[in-house]
This record gives sequence, structure tokens and C-alpha cells, in this order.
Amino acid sequence: MYTIPNLKHLDTGNFFLMAGPCVVEDETTPLRIAEKIVAITEKLQIPYVFKASYRKANRSRIDSFTGIGDDRALKVLQKVREQFDVPIITDIHTPQEAGKVAEYADILQIPAFLCRQTELLVAAAETGRTINIKKGQFLSPHAMKFAAQKVIDSGNSRVVLTERGTSFGYQDLLVDMRSIPIMKRTNLPVVLDITHSLQQPNQASGVTGGHPELIETIARSGIAAGADGIFVETHTNPEEALSDGANMLHIDYLESLLKKLLAIHRATKDFE
Repeated sequence: MYTIPNLKHLDTGNFFLMAGPCVVEDETTPLRIAEKIVAITEKLQIPYVFKASYRKANRSRIDSFTGIGDDRALKVLQKVREQFDVPIITDIHTPQEAGKVAEYADILQIPAFLCRQTELLVAAAETGRTINIKKGQFLSPHAMKFAAQKVIDSGNSRVVLTERGTSFGYQDLLVDMRSIPIMKRTNLPVVLDITHSLQQPNQASGVTGGHPELIETIARSGIAAGADGIFVETHTNPEEALSDGANMLHIDYLESLLKKLLAIHRATKDFE
């Protein structure tokens, strides 16, 4: 990984983890989740980045929860960063957000739907922060090199690419594990977003569904395919999460999952 403030355990050679709740729901839940994940990743010596969107800008319905207010949410992320000494990743949606959010986040994430938005990519690049670009559900892995090149040509080579599934009909996603080695040809770190890859978008209710029971299957496959990192949305009570609870991992299962993935990671390294 690039030099990111407070990113620990890089010398272990383990994959890195981006994990946290989907969105900043309030001023205490992110802190409770961060505390639990930090304890696990310290024990397992996994490089860890705390993830939470400070605002959700792409909900299906206008009455869906989008956040607690930008300033309040960003201050919560700042508190997580300071209290637990971990780097932060959060989404941006418009070029105007980039500079402000970069004051609070170490990695700016470009949502999948926006991965081809040139002005957004350029504005993110100009902050100097590491940029995580999620592959659009409509895009081939081969095409992601062009999104990355927009950031690089704007003077910022600190780019990460994330696979998060490909549209499969109207209401499902398919994970093509070929995407991981294809995107690694760019010589950029490649992440597998496990939980979003298991979404069932565009449900008739206007609320996204999911297949959390398949999280371990997708995670194992991704590590075996050579992913440099994994992205997991997790919560202390997914059933009551205010966004994307249908495809989240309950935090009680995170340590067990990571132990299994570390075993697979070590095994695949033995054959390299």
C-alpha cells in the first residue's frame, strides 16, 4: 500500500482491510464498531482502514436515510481517526466535496456509479490523498485502467481499484474473479468489496437486498484470486442498520472470517 498515515502492520505481508458501517448513523455507533475492528486487526496484525460514508447520495427512495449532516458526520470520522489512530476512507460524490472531505479522510472513495466522472476524479486527485475507485457495475475490468489514468494524469499516482460486482440482470450482481488479475495488470493495489458484491439492487420495494450468507464464499475466492485487500461493511446489528443492512456482515463473525482468509492468503503466497 501507499504511505497512508497510521496504516499499521504493513511489514506482515498480510492483505489489508477496509471495514466499518455503511454510513455514519449517529455519533456513537462508528466508535463502537471501530473499537471492535481495531482489537481484531491488532490481534491478527492486519493493516486496517476504517470505512464509513459520511453521506449516502445514491439511495433508491427519497425517504431513505442519507446521513446525520455532513459536518457532524465528518467530525465523527475525525474522532475515530484520532481515538483509534487509524486511517479513514469515505466517499465523495461531487468535485466540490473533495477538498473539504480530504481534511478528514486519508482515502477518498469514488462510488461505482461515478467512476467515469472526469471532473470528480480530477478534483479527488488534486487533494493528494489516496483515491479508491470502485469499478462500475456496468464496466469491464479492462476499462478501469482509464479511470485510474485520469487520476494519474492529474498528478496523483496513489490509486486503488476496487471490484464490487457486475450487473447481472435487473436485480442481481455477479462477481467475476477474473477482474482481480486483470485490474492488477495496472500495477495498482486491487481490493474486493465483498459485501457490495452480494447486493441485490433495484428491488420492487426500493430497498436493496443481499446475500450475506455468501460473504465467506466470495471472500475466500477473492483472496485466492490475489486481491491485495478486502472491503467489508460490518455492523453490531445489521438488521437495524440504517443503510445496506441486508448485505452486511455481523461484526461477531469478522474475526473468524479474517482468520480463514489469512490461512488462504498464506497458502497462496507459498505458490508464488
